[in-house]
Amino acid sequence: MNVAAASSHRHPNEVDCKRIEKMLCGRARYKYVSPFVVQEFAAYVVRSPCCSRTVDPQGGEIDIARIEYLHDGLWLLCKRDDAVQRWHTHSRHRNLKALMAYLVWDPGREFWR
Repeated sequence: MNVAAASSHRHPNEVDCKRIEKMLCGRARYKYVSPFVVQEFAAYVVRSPCCSRTVDPQGGEIDIARIEYLHDGLWLLCKRDDAVQRWHTHSRHRNLKALMAYLVWDPGREFWR
């Protein structure tokens, strides 16, 4: 199945979930933890063992990012506000590959903290 066909399926779906997991392997920070992707209603949620005791003193799993397919190839990247336990829109991307390139590089250290 090609990338265009995978993105035309309903979301979330197993094909894009696996694509996201594979692209996470290229991240620049916290390579010693193993993030994973959970399919939730209308979204993919990236979770990871805690990278910082300031985020979770117990060292449990934390939410890293929420990824949603909007329409016409447009993808939404959301960031978790731990203080109020809510997701906030971070950015929109022209395709999943562009979104994941931003997430794995994380130039502002907003996601992998």
